[in-house]
Amino acid sequence: MPDILLAAQAVGVRQGRRILLESISFRLEAGEVVTLIGPNGAGKTTLVRALIGALVPTTGRIEKRAGLRIGYTPQKMQLEQMMPMPVARFLALAGRVDAARRATVLEQTRTSAMTGAQLRDLSGGEMQRVLLARALLRAPHLLILDEPTQGLDQPGEARFYALLAEIRAQNDMAVFMVSHDLHVVMAQADRVICLNRHICCQGAPAAISEDPAYRAMFGDRAALAVYRHDHDHSHDHSHGHNHAHESH
Repeated sequence: MPDILLAAQAVGVRQGRRILLESISFRLEAGEVVTLIGPNGAGKTTLVRALIGALVPTTGRIEKRAGLRIGYTPQKMQLEQMMPMPVARFLALAGRVDAARRATVLEQTRTSAMTGAQLRDLSGGEMQRVLLARALLRAPHLLILDEPTQGLDQPGEARFYALLAEIRAQNDMAVFMVSHDLHVVMAQADRVICLNRHICCQGAPAAISEDPAYRAMFGDRAALAVYRHDHDHSHDHSHGHNHAHESH
């Protein structure tokens, strides 16, 4: 029997007459990596907010396993509006955590040396690691990441995803991630969900890559992502393939 952490059943979200999400149904199982993709305005962040309990669905329901701990990193934070705050204080807002767990998380996320720094002084990559550390402090069963590499350049993205893979290997948890990087999606996810207010298709990356709904949604980017995944992530530019960061 699969260990179901969370299940969305016919979830819909409306804002006045506007339909943000409609008839969303899927399950998240322990240990799996599920990636949510879709165009701008598809409702990805709305769905994430519903999953973490920040938004109550208009219709349907989200069922969670008893005692489920969720770690969450938002898409972005308005740091310029925050009062000066050192990293250590920001991490303490996650709640009481024993010293051993805190030390382990700081080491895993490479943030030990940052605890005295001000949040507003961190680079984009450093801030993402701090957000990841805060999400991990409570030893979550499920880690939810909303566009974790938004605003990072391609080397920064690569470093973040390598760190995430390393942390997953060290922690027993599932990951639900919103991503715009189709290459990462195809290379790292166990399952992909394509969203455009409703679920257009979902399944293993190899199956999704052949789905007409996926190809219609992403066009040339879809083919490029599959090509890059099938050809072992080569960065040889001699054949004219574009490995630059895709626009979104």
